[in-house]
Amino acid sequence: MHLRVGSCRQWVGWGAAVALLWAMALPGRAGLVDFSSNLIAFVEKRWGPQAPVRLNVWQRLVRDNRAFTAAGRADATGLKLVNGFFNQVPYVSDLEHWGVVDYWATPTEMLGSFGGDCEDYSIGKYLSLKEIGIPIEKLRITYVRALNRAESHMVLAYYPTPDADPLILDNLNGDIRPASQRTDLAPVYSFNDDDLWLADGATGRKGGASNVRLWRELLEKLAKEQRM
Repeated sequence: MHLRVGSCRQWVGWGAAVALLWAMALPGRAGLVDFSSNLIAFVEKRWGPQAPVRLNVWQRLVRDNRAFTAAGRADATGLKLVNGFFNQVPYVSDLEHWGVVDYWATPTEMLGSFGGDCEDYSIGKYLSLKEIGIPIEKLRITYVRALNRAESHMVLAYYPTPDADPLILDNLNGDIRPASQRTDLAPVYSFNDDDLWLADGATGRKGGASNVRLWRELLEKLAKEQRM
């Protein structure tokens, strides 16, 4: 299953907390996102000396917010910071950025190259919140129709409880709002590591995300990065 998404242009906003994280970036500082020296060297060679700095900021974001989760703090802090952090990466279409019509970048590729589209924002937020410690049953990468733009789009949905009105993390709109308030979006399907759901509520089998071809390719790239 695959659905092409549209231009998914970026909402631009810099939160004070996110700006502070950038200001506090320390090259080479260890974090809970574990990057090998080979991967850091590869990223720097490909995208320049600022690319490892951006990865180190991501490390700090994950490390600090994992501490909040472990201490039993509400998920809201992590949602806000992760959403704002990835939304500050400039929007660039896949064709312009990667030379192909559709490409799902890993967070390392997105932050290293400092560009991405709506799929990349959603994937980066999903993987970061997983790393922070938010259970995947609360997270769904979601394909929608952006009705005001008449194009397909991707967002991340967060479910505080299984039957809750999910909160939407979006690069088009930086405010995290309940889905019921996002009348400009019409869901098509959603998935996480375990399952795939259609808009009518039907759920796929365990491991249903494997039906999404570009997700399988993304996991292969993540595994390759971890082996570097």
